[in-house]
Amino acid sequence: MTTRPILTTESGAPVADNQNSQSAGPGGPLLIQDQQLMEKLARFNRERIPERVVHARGSGAFGYFEVTEEVSRFTRAAFLAEPGRRTEVFVRFSTVAGGLGSGDAVRDPRGFAVKFYTEEGNYDLVGNNTPVFFIRDPLKFPDFIHSQKRDPFTGVQEPENVWDFFSHSPEATHQFTWLFGDRGIPASYRHMHGFGSHTYQWVNAEGEAFWVKYHFKTDQGVRTLTAEQAAELHGRDPDSHQRDLHGAIERGLFPSWTLYVQLMPVAEAGTYRFDPFDLTKVWPHADYPLVKVGRLTLDRNPDNVFAEVEQAAFSPNNFVPGIGPSPDKMLQGRLFAYGDAHRYRLGVNHTQLPVNAPHATQAATYGRDGAMRADGNGSRSKNYEPNSFGGPAQTGVPLAAGIEVSGVTGSHRNPAHAEDDDFVQAGALYRVMSEAERERLVGNIAAALAQVPDDAIVTRALAHFAAADHDYGFRVETAVKALRG
Repeated sequence: MTTRPILTTESGAPVADNQNSQSAGPGGPLLIQDQQLMEKLARFNRERIPERVVHARGSGAFGYFEVTEEVSRFTRAAFLAEPGRRTEVFVRFSTVAGGLGSGDAVRDPRGFAVKFYTEEGNYDLVGNNTPVFFIRDPLKFPDFIHSQKRDPFTGVQEPENVWDFFSHSPEATHQFTWLFGDRGIPASYRHMHGFGSHTYQWVNAEGEAFWVKYHFKTDQGVRTLTAEQAAELHGRDPDSHQRDLHGAIERGLFPSWTLYVQLMPVAEAGTYRFDPFDLTKVWPHADYPLVKVGRLTLDRNPDNVFAEVEQAAFSPNNFVPGIGPSPDKMLQGRLFAYGDAHRYRLGVNHTQLPVNAPHATQAATYGRDGAMRADGNGSRSKNYEPNSFGGPAQTGVPLAAGIEVSGVTGSHRNPAHAEDDDFVQAGALYRVMSEAERERLVGNIAAALAQVPDDAIVTRALAHFAAADHDYGFRVETAVKALRG
């Protein structure tokens, strides 16, 4: 007979009875001296942490990334050094607008965040399942999210708020065309692409720099849900995407994605026909073809969802040598905001949590103190630098190349390139859709926009679709009028 381990309190003392509270006699009041009762109730009151403001609803898995192509001529990142090299990864998928208790099968962008545990430190690539986003300036991000979340008066998500913000933000037309199209509701996390979305920088061993965009193409094939299918699935199983991902990995059906990049020589950015750092734009593949890099495979479920999914913290500012940021304004804002959100939600020492700590190397910093410090707090070593006692020292070698800047400080719009406007790419996307895809896109938009009671908001929103493509705007307007009677 197997002997079970002894249940203890958090201080390690054995628990005599975990089924009955201590009381003053069999029917008397309970006693505050009952350590197990007090400890369990106090912990229960505190076992939840603040949920993420965005991307609260998520799923994750561990796996590996394997380089399959030679790309060292573009970057000196060690984990991309040669074909055959494998790096452990953790990937978190998520919806954006919904809270922790929301459902999976909803029309919403999906987060696609990858943590590479490289030998030079952790590299976090924080993207979505769309190559573009709603806005291009982080100053608008809190307002955008407020328009998507619950209204402060009604307590529910209001179509009027969603479309009012959109009607004042023409740059969102491209992303709205993605979101209300066929790929707006993935059938599962396994059956969608992932994108770095932002523009990043790669630098090779010779110091030559390239602007880069990441594309993770699902090897399972793209599968999506119609609005009707999603509504049925959402009602039947709100945890559909979590259940699918977890079940597939448990059955040995390890999902994978092939990573491609687009590479632009730095010298070409200034004269490119679109602003290459505008998050509402793509680089057409005809201009910068996809270059294959390797394969991402997920083969292990987390042992504990809270410890390894809910406490996972990704920051776009976690770079490694050979990879760096670009002047993308949304990226620049996220370089600060993501890390700051984790310090608020998880604490200043969240990087010591196993899912966030480096796995292939060790962190060596002068950070000390703070709540939940778990690594000995530096023991007797000095907590300042420079010092004369052999503490960690800088390398003097920048991770990435410097970015040339000029001009007068102030609040500026993005610089205009030859074909830059807020509608040209949305129109191009509409025109490459099949007739059936266009019908579904128009129907999805009209069904949402028709719920808005304010005629002025509807008129402004319709103007954006018409500016993208006359037929696009006309069909949405006609469908909205039909639904509103």
